[in-house]
Amino acid sequence: MDLIRVIFIGGVLLNHTTTAFTQRLAATSNSHLFLEMTHLMLHFTRMGFMFMTGLVLVLNYYHRDQHWLYFWQKRYISVGIPYVGWNAIIMLVATLGAGGIINWPAYWSHLGNAIQYGNRYYMYYILVTFQLYLIFPLLIALFKCFPDGHKVIMGVSIALQFFLLIYLKYWLPSVDRTQWWYLFRYYGNNVLVYQVYFLAGAFVAIHYHEVDNWIKAHAKLIGRFTGLLALGTIALYFGDQKILHLSMAATHSVHQPYIMVYDLFMIAFVFWIGRRYAYAREHGLPAGLDRGIRSLAKVSFGLYLVQSLPLFVLDAVLPLIHLPAWLLLILLPVGYAWVLGGSFAISWFCYRVPPFGALIDRPQWHPLKGVYAYVQNHTKPHAAIAANDKSENH
Repeated sequence: MDLIRVIFIGGVLLNHTTTAFTQRLAATSNSHLFLEMTHLMLHFTRMGFMFMTGLVLVLNYYHRDQHWLYFWQKRYISVGIPYVGWNAIIMLVATLGAGGIINWPAYWSHLGNAIQYGNRYYMYYILVTFQLYLIFPLLIALFKCFPDGHKVIMGVSIALQFFLLIYLKYWLPSVDRTQWWYLFRYYGNNVLVYQVYFLAGAFVAIHYHEVDNWIKAHAKLIGRFTGLLALGTIALYFGDQKILHLSMAATHSVHQPYIMVYDLFMIAFVFWIGRRYAYAREHGLPAGLDRGIRSLAKVSFGLYLVQSLPLFVLDAVLPLIHLPAWLLLILLPVGYAWVLGGSFAISWFCYRVPPFGALIDRPQWHPLKGVYAYVQNHTKPHAAIAANDKSENH
């Protein structure tokens, strides 16, 4: 799990770093075109996060006696605190950084809007996760009610996702959605649009050894297809731009049928990489590398939450750098190191210094600790998940 978490969150930060550089490059330059046409390759990371969320939740709760009120209480508090906290902190920093005097009534109004809609600072993922928590008992019930039909469930899920994405790409843009409910008008924040990835995570958690063996047996084939599909995203970019004449936002949308196929293969490939890493860890992986991966994995959710802060600095610095486009492109790894390093520094501080751990879902103490201990003592977790019980976050 450690390396998989790091790959997915690292990809998310790289995705947003490349966006910052793309916005500063001349639109007519080859460097700008390079970042634009390769951008879709990095979008698997969002779906990887959704997959990991489903996997970890089912891994921790599928084999337990269910106490759903306790589950909702625990998850909404532990994730709600970072969600509200970082919305408030980042909005405050953004306002001060813009040189503005804080108008507190306006601040609270904007903060309430951001919390309600999850539309600021990449927090949409948390809003989607809140929806998943709400329907999570139904997800568990689905797999338990059809113990011999899990492959059928996944087959239906993939088919539904594929046809939904066809609708979202080719028909929905022409529909007037101004009067629709928010979660359908801005469907990227709707949990149902990501259902196949949550269900895939659940399936892997339930059939872990079976899936692990299948991926190991087909690793070379999965790797080849993943590479071809990654290159195919470039063809998709030019097809959307030159043939369908889509906007850049629609061209870079993750909600496309091709991207779903690419994402599922990439998730399987990253899973295989994670297994290879686990094998290397057991057979003499360098201690420094292992320690670094473990540290990043511990605060991976924090990296996601705080990324906007170093990105703000990057957005402020890039306009001050007057270089040819190709030289600015070469500096992208430096910008990425800043975003990753800055996010890690903030997250690690929260992880190590009480009580700030609550801001990254790693609380050093919890007001409901006694309640949690009582419920855990009266449940029966499966032996296979005992080691994962203390790392339940994303």
